[in-house]
Amino acid sequence: MDRKKPLYRSVNTRTHGVHHGSGGDYRWSRRREDRVHAGAMGGNFRRGLDYTPLFRFLLSRVGEDWDAVHAEAVARLDRAEPIFWLVARSEAERQPFVRIGESSYYSGLHVDEDNRLRLVDPMLRVEDMEPACACCTHTFNGVPFTRKYVPPGD
Repeated sequence: MDRKKPLYRSVNTRTHGVHHGSGGDYRWSRRREDRVHAGAMGGNFRRGLDYTPLFRFLLSRVGEDWDAVHAEAVARLDRAEPIFWLVARSEAERQPFVRIGESSYYSGLHVDEDNRLRLVDPMLRVEDMEPACACCTHTFNGVPFTRKYVPPGD
């Protein structure tokens, strides 16, 4: 039986210098009077997974039946939540693009009235995107931005 590859991959989290932006926050707030104990130490971060293959899979299935796309994606994932980082569940959640991480942007998706996966803004291209800073390589659907960073006021 051929088993398809998962739609996520493991990321190296043990290399020296890899920081994940969490930790240390609690130590600065634990003695504050106004802090409400809400599970104190956290521990619910899921590190080490990259869902780029899922995002590429969803973008490659635009125009197809949502039920089939969703069923295949769920079967190849560890959890279903990342699907809805790109696919809007309601009209109010629709966005032309979605930022994943610090500098990766992907087209926003939704399910239309015919139960087909569609782009929220089919006219949006990488040429329309502007980087937020000069230090990062910004990408839209995996393609680097073509426009250069322009500081505010220039």
